[in-house]
Amino acid sequence: MTAATGRRQFGFGLFTLAMIAVFIGLGVWQLQRRVEKHALIAALTERLAVEPAPLPPQSEWSKLTAQKDEFRRVHFRATYGAGPDAMVYSSGSAIRDDVSGPGTWAFVPAHLSDGDIIVVNAGFVRNAMQDRAQQDRAVTRLVTGEAANLVGYIRFPESAGLLTPSPNVEKRLWFTRDHLAMAQALGWGNGGKRIAPFYIDLEQPVPPSGIPKPGPLHVHLKDDHMQYAITWFALAGAVVIAFSVWWRGRRDRAG
Repeated sequence: MTAATGRRQFGFGLFTLAMIAVFIGLGVWQLQRRVEKHALIAALTERLAVEPAPLPPQSEWSKLTAQKDEFRRVHFRATYGAGPDAMVYSSGSAIRDDVSGPGTWAFVPAHLSDGDIIVVNAGFVRNAMQDRAQQDRAVTRLVTGEAANLVGYIRFPESAGLLTPSPNVEKRLWFTRDHLAMAQALGWGNGGKRIAPFYIDLEQPVPPSGIPKPGPLHVHLKDDHMQYAITWFALAGAVVIAFSVWWRGRRDRAG
């Protein structure tokens, strides 16, 4: 065996070891993510199941985070404002068993007794054609001028992805649940009113017409990490087998 051949074999061996290490590392990472995902599912399931607590006061709003407060059930009393609503396009829902197909979520500003504003996702409006007149009729029924007892879940605004369409402010149509952007564009906080940094996914009450349609949330997080881990470990095993066959062939030819 020449020196050049020996160097090639040594280099190929190092490359093989690197591939095995990478595949095993990815498999271990998927197992770690599986543990984290199960902990998240357990935490969210627990939050969704507890009795609703009073809405945190304004003094605590800045301390709330998505990691520890997302999906907390709360109750509060508020009055839907007569200002413009916003709609968020949806092709369905991964956390509402009763929602499927295209439509919009109705985001409406609701005023607390002290004047602060809680933006409420009042529910789903099935509207495949994005008819603004239909959406207006759905939301107008909510604006009675009387305070209502609301129960729902604390949620935090989403960030738009690279392929997310820009909002159509004229039609008051958004494609991400960014209630703070809606508030700025539609003037919900005009006059110095404070907008809560979170919004509420409404659970109840359901309006007499059933539209917009609020409802309970359920955890349906995708959990494919074990399958991915098995795939990465299998690839590592395949590389080991392939290298063993190659090495044995080289030895046989050398002998």
